[in-house]
Amino acid sequence: MAHNPNIEKIIRTLRREVKNLKTPSVTMVGRKWKSPFLVLISCLLSLRTKDEVTLPASERLFALAASPQGMFRLSIPTIEKTIYPVGFYKTKARNIKLICQTLIKKFASQVPADIDTLLTLRGVGRKTANLVMTEGFGKLGICVDTHVHRISNRFGYIATKTPEETEWALRAKLPKKFWIEYNALLVMWGQNICKPVSPFCSRCAVKDLCQRKEVELSR
Repeated sequence: MAHNPNIEKIIRTLRREVKNLKTPSVTMVGRKWKSPFLVLISCLLSLRTKDEVTLPASERLFALAASPQGMFRLSIPTIEKTIYPVGFYKTKARNIKLICQTLIKKFASQVPADIDTLLTLRGVGRKTANLVMTEGFGKLGICVDTHVHRISNRFGYIATKTPEETEWALRAKLPKKFWIEYNALLVMWGQNICKPVSPFCSRCAVKDLCQRKEVELSR
């Protein structure tokens, strides 16, 4: 097997294969509302929360307020009640209020369009900042979540120990034309086929291009 998997062929295959799979919640928010602010809020809600919980919670909150000013006017108990049962909903409700306050005071109610500034917002880490860049602004970024980290290493495309190492390795190696879509493709593949434990290798359309690193059991 080739030492370096053909990432172009993998991505072309995955594009075709995921057409009938559920689009990740934050990607759906980006497509439906085309608002960096709502993508940011949806990203925060998605952390440590399943997609089937994130999207309805996002939609309930956006029905109440869709701007930093509108959301800042909501009380914390109202936000908590609206976004429940997302993980850590009490912390997230407080963070949403603080982020809205910061956007209003410091950024004229606009979400900043660069990663370093996004990282100064309460509760925003690299994963969220990159996702806001790609799904909110359509700008280059590489969002690394658990699926992207696991599968990129499983392919044998990179060899990294942490999601942050994975981001920098992919920034150095992955052709830029794939950056924006890479997260959504691997999330869909990871949720359905390339599971963390016992992946469905027998049903995988890219199995002949994958080195199956660290895979001990598969189906």
